[in-house]
Amino acid sequence: MVLDRQGYDDLIMYLTQNLALFEKSGEIKPGAPTIMELIEDDIAENVMLLCQQHTELTTEQRSQIVREVDGIVYDLQEVLSSVTSNQVTVEQHAFIDEFAALVKNLFDSAVAESA
Repeated sequence: MVLDRQGYDDLIMYLTQNLALFEKSGEIKPGAPTIMELIEDDIAENVMLLCQQHTELTTEQRSQIVREVDGIVYDLQEVLSSVTSNQVTVEQHAFIDEFAALVKNLFDSAVAESA
């Protein structure tokens, strides 16, 4: 659906261009989640929103989205493996929120194209 598209390659490039955010320290709010917890929560929230907005999705399409999202989270875990258990900084939080929204946009576009 999206993993084999140019948009996903561009998204991974965007991640690599912003890796410096994960290599430096920054402000951490009290009770901040770990980087991996935030990634999982943000992406899950966006996938749920995607499915709520696209009620016409078949069970097969929903399953494909879940499989591909698992692959995306795995890719993020691999790229950020040395910092996934660190508490997220304010800057990292903003980036992860934006990244998760961009993932949703990729799926929104793919769903629209398949309709």
